[in-house]
Amino acid sequence: MSLLTYHARTKHRPQRYAAGPETLDWDAQPDPFRRYAGAQQVALPLPAAQRRTPWAALFAPGAIPPAAPTLESLGLLFELSLALSAWKQAGPDRWAVRCTPSSGDLHPTEGYLLARGVAGLPDGLHHYTPELHALERRASLAAAPGTAPALAVGLSSIHWREAWKYGERAFRYCQLDAGHALGALRYAAALLGWRLHDLRPGHEAIARCLGLDRPEDFADAEPEEPDLLLAVDFGAPVEVHWQGLHDWQGRANRLDAHPMYRWPVIGEAARASRAQAEAPATAGSAAPSTSTSTSTSTSTSAAAAATAPAAAPSAHADAESLIRRRRSAQRFDPTARMPAQRLWPLLAALQPRRGDAAVLPWDALPQPPAVQAVLFAHRVDGLAPGAYLLPRGADGAGDGALASLQAVLPHLDWQRVAEAPGPLWRLALHERLPAALRTLSCHQALGAHAVFVIALLADLAPVRTEPARYRALLREAGLAGQVLYLEAEAAGLAGTGIGCYFDDEVHALVGLPAEPVAGAQWQVLYHFSVGQALRDERIRTEPPYPHRSPASPPP
Repeated sequence: MSLLTYHARTKHRPQRYAAGPETLDWDAQPDPFRRYAGAQQVALPLPAAQRRTPWAALFAPGAIPPAAPTLESLGLLFELSLALSAWKQAGPDRWAVRCTPSSGDLHPTEGYLLARGVAGLPDGLHHYTPELHALERRASLAAAPGTAPALAVGLSSIHWREAWKYGERAFRYCQLDAGHALGALRYAAALLGWRLHDLRPGHEAIARCLGLDRPEDFADAEPEEPDLLLAVDFGAPVEVHWQGLHDWQGRANRLDAHPMYRWPVIGEAARASRAQAEAPATAGSAAPSTSTSTSTSTSTSAAAAATAPAAAPSAHADAESLIRRRRSAQRFDPTARMPAQRLWPLLAALQPRRGDAAVLPWDALPQPPAVQAVLFAHRVDGLAPGAYLLPRGADGAGDGALASLQAVLPHLDWQRVAEAPGPLWRLALHERLPAALRTLSCHQALGAHAVFVIALLADLAPVRTEPARYRALLREAGLAGQVLYLEAEAAGLAGTGIGCYFDDEVHALVGLPAEPVAGAQWQVLYHFSVGQALRDERIRTEPPYPHRSPASPPP
């Protein structure tokens, strides 16, 4: 099965949704936490509450000097990316929310750490367990006297966590979630003065480095699909060799003892989209045969990024609180409005480059930007209700995307919005846009009551010859969602990712043709809504780690 066939097969339609479970037993929901029984644990510190870093400092070159790799800094890295941010309770129901958003709060993404030379942490592979904010030691690393400290972070997906609720569409959501997690890690790394480099060693090498190719450690537990392996650059040139893992310990827990459905098409899509080993875009190399090696020295592009002007941040909030209080809005105030001047910084944050340099968090992507943004403005004072294209690229035209879309959509307005400080093109005016987007967002009020909605779309035609590009496009869309989540919070608003929409009907609203035109096949990958959240007073908020800290979480 080709990936374009999978994408078409998993579209929601007004007449029928993509194949999914006919019923859900909420009392039998899969365990939200993966654990490795028998693995030794190292508790991580929780330093975020004692820090107050201005949000703007993350975007100011040199404002945050690189921190040393210690248990304290690792604690912050994971606390502000993959950790719990609070517990919620409504009546008898209690659930955790995390710094990283997830489709349906199901959290299929697992985090791993490869570490060498960190005091108090044995060299080797560790699994991060957000339930305890601790590292579970999975394997030891062969001794290498005199080697400088080195770190790499790995991400994987447990497809069943999403498939349990969403069926065949789950592979899409897992990749969007991986993009959110990548963004969360990049922001957290910036608070330490660190950068991340995607090593791109290929599927087999990631599986080997993260111990995901060991069936004896999983038995009847749900498997994990390797996603990413990221080298951590904390300022000093380091040559890292992640080989010689031994003394394996821990067995994965089973999350769902009695699964009611099977969705084999998810595995087919995963196998079809797996990447082969390739040389990373930044300095260093990956050797998939027996090891993964990289030099995390500061590259020319990193030096350029350090001098590139950054987008103006939306507010002066402190980054630690902003990240920990991020929530997916459940309801929006349908009367809320915002001035266009508050919108421009949010749109600017979606631009991946300033001049020739990639900027935070887009510098974590190894490939050029390929996802474009269509803005549906509902109640933005100074911007007429309608659809607008935000080309994402250094040249103001989405690096060719603008010309491609103009060729596909010649009948639209294509008027440049003079008031916008960056490139923004009006496609069409829509007086009844909120009602239309409510219907097209699977009848969710989040589409109608938002101040604005952004549809993230990409040309899927290259996926025919580059199957791994499918994952890359979905991850980039997820990363854009993470940017919008945090920028919305910084602007005093809230956001919600919308994965449920009627694909082809959204295309029709934008004007995209059903068949490829001029070799392009533009498809919507993700929706994101921003508005003024309404708080549900019936839900009580509790600290994320009450047994370890008396501090209350941000509301």
